[in-house]
Amino acid sequence: MDLQEHNEIIIPAGKILLRANLTIPDRAKGIVIFSHGSGSSRLSPRNRQVARFLQEKSFGTLLLDLLTPEEDRQYHNRFDIELLTSRLCHATEWVEELREAKNCSVGYFGASTGAASALKAASRFHEIEAVVCRGGRPDLVFTDLSKVAAPTLLIVGGLDKNVLELNQQAYEQLTCTKKLDIIPGASHLFEEPGKMEKVSTLAAEWFLQHLFRMAVY
Repeated sequence: MDLQEHNEIIIPAGKILLRANLTIPDRAKGIVIFSHGSGSSRLSPRNRQVARFLQEKSFGTLLLDLLTPEEDRQYHNRFDIELLTSRLCHATEWVEELREAKNCSVGYFGASTGAASALKAASRFHEIEAVVCRGGRPDLVFTDLSKVAAPTLLIVGGLDKNVLELNQQAYEQLTCTKKLDIIPGASHLFEEPGKMEKVSTLAAEWFLQHLFRMAVY
């Protein structure tokens, strides 16, 4: 598979520059933008594992830091969903202008608090065609959930009881095409053997179903 990979690219977000890693397979079916959880980054091994799996399925991926290193040192910024959402929106607009992505649809993969910013951004960008949340905190954006039009998959570990309850409540608020997948024996970080592989498979299936647009050159 031919990959167009750009390491350490920079995305402008107002007065801030965001670091990101972009990979676009030849004839990509779509591009998935990753919104990481609190304290995580584009170097997150779990999200990078999902990204590699999606790349093998011919999806482009954009892993980016929504906060600068200086901002991330301020703990409260990690839970500033409005700030994270605005950065994600800037990145989305940047991808939509990207020449290599001109024929690609765009989706979001959000983890933990990053899932909240992904859902909030999807409520604003109706061009977003699919959202997947892993161990997400959709309760942080309850008032925005009814505005999400993109088909949304919520993936939660069966052992992650509190987050599971929050996702079940969020599921009822969503009015779009939706699904809640519970992975038995998985905790919040899906660290148990084989659980992240299951997350990757579920995410790929969802994006293949809802984010499939073969590029035409």
